[in-house]
Amino acid sequence: MSKHILSVLMVAALAMALVAASAGAAPQAGSTTRKTTTTAPKCSASLLNPGSLKLQAPAVFQARFTTTKGDFVVEVTRAWSPRGADRFYNLVKYHFFDGAAFFRVLSGFVVQFGISPRPDISRAWENASIADDPVTQSNTRGTLTYAKPNAPNSRSTQIFINLGDNPNLDSDGFSPFGKVVSGMEVVDKLYSGYGEGAPNGNGPDQGRIQKEGKAYLDKSFPQLDTIKTAVIVPPTPVATNKPAAVKQ
Repeated sequence: MSKHILSVLMVAALAMALVAASAGAAPQAGSTTRKTTTTAPKCSASLLNPGSLKLQAPAVFQARFTTTKGDFVVEVTRAWSPRGADRFYNLVKYHFFDGAAFFRVLSGFVVQFGISPRPDISRAWENASIADDPVTQSNTRGTLTYAKPNAPNSRSTQIFINLGDNPNLDSDGFSPFGKVVSGMEVVDKLYSGYGEGAPNGNGPDQGRIQKEGKAYLDKSFPQLDTIKTAVIVPPTPVATNKPAAVKQ
């Protein structure tokens, strides 16, 4: 075979090898191949946006409050006060009460809480009121009711627990929505030494709590008990009896 023919054959073989290599090469910048990415939807619910907290409460549910004195459990029955139950469910679900103080504790009467330790959250909820519910239950010891100014449809986030039977509150429109079912002895031990709040007593000024938050209470009322966290208690699974295995 002549050198000329051999050279031609070698060039042809090299060209075929280059074509085969390029066929398996990765796409370059001009390729139309695109990567697809998925982004998980973000939850829009926020304590800074009261209107976004719209969950309907279960017919009956429980919430556990872990406090500086111990734990207590509240059971809520939605039929007692539907709007109040829904608001409470959302407040607990989104941890509104975490860090909040029991700022008004009057022995034999009520324990009051429900002002956020964060002033920005207090500002957001300033006008987030709910409509009244009819009073279907009496304000007996252990029941929970919303505090409200002397105006209709003004319930917001402040709640009190009755330390005694207070039936006089029934005719004033205070509608209980739940009751302490465990740990009432913890509620009874919450610090009450400061008495009634300002301006009628020496206790905390609610306006200042809303504007200054935790810093005001820590400085001026350091002995107040607080809520470490409040959470919805998962329902207990219903036990089912499985049929016994049939012996072969």
